[in-house]
Amino acid sequence: MLKEQVKALLDGALNEDESLFLIDFSITADNSIKIVLDGDNGILLKDCMRVSRAIEHNLDREEFDFSLEVTSAGASSPLLMPRQFRKNIGRKLKVKTSENSFEGNLTETTDDGIVLEWKAREPKPIGKGKVTVQKKQNIEFSEIKEAKVILKF
Repeated sequence: MLKEQVKALLDGALNEDESLFLIDFSITADNSIKIVLDGDNGILLKDCMRVSRAIEHNLDREEFDFSLEVTSAGASSPLLMPRQFRKNIGRKLKVKTSENSFEGNLTETTDDGIVLEWKAREPKPIGKGKVTVQKKQNIEFSEIKEAKVILKF
């Protein structure tokens, strides 16, 4: 019963701001509620607070003894949803598939996957030395085992 109530309140809070979306939602046996959010334009502390209040202020503490944690997907968290890939177009990603690992700039997302581009040094076709070439890889969402944004400091 608690899960249905929380989900309904969460959906209502997310409908108020279409740029926010749910990454993870869980309730443990001891009624610890954990919600992880992300946003098309990033997520602010006030967004987490608004969602937290929308849920907490509408649940009866007399009926349910619960703890509530509303957080944002961290900068080093893996990308899990196509919507997260769309918001990171132009950023450098490290993508692992079951067969390979790729590191490149996310240049495009489609309904089925992503496109990564990067420069690589390869031997010249004729003669000695190397030449820089532009590489491009299409990766389907179903092939991605893990994808993370590479942070620059």
